[in-house]
Amino acid sequence: MSENHNHEEHDGNGVPVPRDEGGEVIGVRRGMFGANNGGDTSGYGGLVRPVALPGAASRPYGGWFDEVADELEGALEEQDLLPANAIEKTVVDRGELTFHIAREHLVRVARTLRDDPALRFELCTGVSGVHYLGDKGRELHAVYHLRSITHGRLIRLEVSAPDSDPHVPSLVPVYPTNDWHERETYDFFGLVFDGHPALTRIMMPDDWQGFPQRKDYPLGGIPVEYKGAQIPAPDQRRSYS
Repeated sequence: MSENHNHEEHDGNGVPVPRDEGGEVIGVRRGMFGANNGGDTSGYGGLVRPVALPGAASRPYGGWFDEVADELEGALEEQDLLPANAIEKTVVDRGELTFHIAREHLVRVARTLRDDPALRFELCTGVSGVHYLGDKGRELHAVYHLRSITHGRLIRLEVSAPDSDPHVPSLVPVYPTNDWHERETYDFFGLVFDGHPALTRIMMPDDWQGFPQRKDYPLGGIPVEYKGAQIPAPDQRRSYS
């Protein structure tokens, strides 16, 4: 039987209560999608809001979160690795548990989470890339979702790397199904997964310049013909800003 855990609070209408205004502010977003120079066609060009990452949580985390954190820290200590050197921060946000891991210790932490009998996160459902332009020195993030089939639990790992050194260890030796997920994240975000057996593009042509899902990737392109109509390139469409 799986264990449920939910820290998320709701108002009287069942709508999630907004996240606390604390955390780490890394920038300001203008418009719905952060587009500028006429690229915002959402109608929300005047929207201004801070971009904030959730801050570190403090004990107790609640429910089985403390059990997982205690077991992970204890298992790392048994391997003569100080948990504080491997786990940069632990975040509890919207009812989810995330360990932010120093990239040089990612493989060991993942293998510990997989193999420790009290943890047994046997399945990694893939890796996603995120690009935070304002998160200076750690602009690129790789996010992994790990599921324990044995214990019915789900956690997240997150590692970061700077634009100037976009390297993260591959988790294919620990979770072989990450093979294509790492290739896709490399293709779109430029994260280089060291040790991957064949890190090549998976969607874009091999000679494509740049990484299309980075926030600083230009929106410009060429018009597209569709059912007799010409669709302008994104940077040439009407703006409501």
